[in-house]
Amino acid sequence: MISDGVITDSEVMRREAALDRQFLTVNDLAVAFPTEDGLVRAVDGVSLSLEKGKTLAIVGESGSGKSVTAQAIMGLVNRKAAKVTGEIWLDGQELVAMPDDDVQALRGDEMAMIFQDPMSSLHPFYRIGDQIVEAIRAHRSMGRSFARREALEMLRHVGIPAVERRIDAYPHQLSGGMRQRVMIAMALINSPDLLIADEPTTALDVTVQAQIMELIQSLQAEFGTTVILITHDLGIVADVADEVAVMYGGRIVELGPTRAIYDNPEMPYTLGLLSSIPRMDRDPNKRLDPIRGNPPSPIKLPKGCVFQPRCNYFERVPGGRCFTERPELLEAELDHSVRCHIPHEERQQIANDVLHALTGGPTPL
Repeated sequence: MISDGVITDSEVMRREAALDRQFLTVNDLAVAFPTEDGLVRAVDGVSLSLEKGKTLAIVGESGSGKSVTAQAIMGLVNRKAAKVTGEIWLDGQELVAMPDDDVQALRGDEMAMIFQDPMSSLHPFYRIGDQIVEAIRAHRSMGRSFARREALEMLRHVGIPAVERRIDAYPHQLSGGMRQRVMIAMALINSPDLLIADEPTTALDVTVQAQIMELIQSLQAEFGTTVILITHDLGIVADVADEVAVMYGGRIVELGPTRAIYDNPEMPYTLGLLSSIPRMDRDPNKRLDPIRGNPPSPIKLPKGCVFQPRCNYFERVPGGRCFTERPELLEAELDHSVRCHIPHEERQQIANDVLHALTGGPTPL
């Protein structure tokens, strides 16, 4: 913890060294879509950083801004339909101000994305082998036969059986798990430095989910890839992520190492997410405790704290600040930041009470 707000010289040096190692840095990113009903602030001032080879999980409910943040990093937000501001630095290159053609050249080569629905991401009229070959030849000068050999090898690498036959299959001829493996193969075929996985296990059964996550982890370890995992499922995050960013209403509301988020969550929204997932260490007869209400409309966000209408603890903040003042994302402990008006010590007490009610102790990883 930072003692009395004082940061020591050694801590300053550690942080400067960490900044030098950052592979991806996002500064005050905002994405807004003008509509007939008003301005949709899908992402509102997101800042984060990630070291090379590490995994960041971005979690939150649908509509919290997770996927739009990922799309902005990939340069997939249509600038004619949305306004994108802020900075995105990828390995020393700033992407927001970069021409679209230059960003497109980076996609598939230096950064790649796995989308949550492989059936709609793979072209239904082309064989999967042809689609992977096209991805190879878009970035490398290589003949079709050599590219096909690479495609076969990568399909074997991601665990697809009988690849000599499957490479000529159409997407609809494969199972959901197989299609997702094809998407992973296509994303990794050019050895990108950054891989963004947007809900990669959605609509898959639990066994296949585990296989896909293990595959991403093993390939990350082999290729040294930096990974951003987008998910609403906190249950799969603990085993795969080094850091967690919790998003709500287009903003990050809690950010820190995975162990800190699970063992010492402080933002009431994070506590609500942890309370609403099934757990092996809680009474099976006890009902889950979901967050009351619904996420806010990105067109009409509350004036003060965006989470206030659903928060059980806003009355603890004097002066009604939760209704009138947006809380800043401030460091509560070392590398652990929280966006909440409730004082740090009181947030810790609330978290202890909630976690003890759930399990009789802190949340284990």
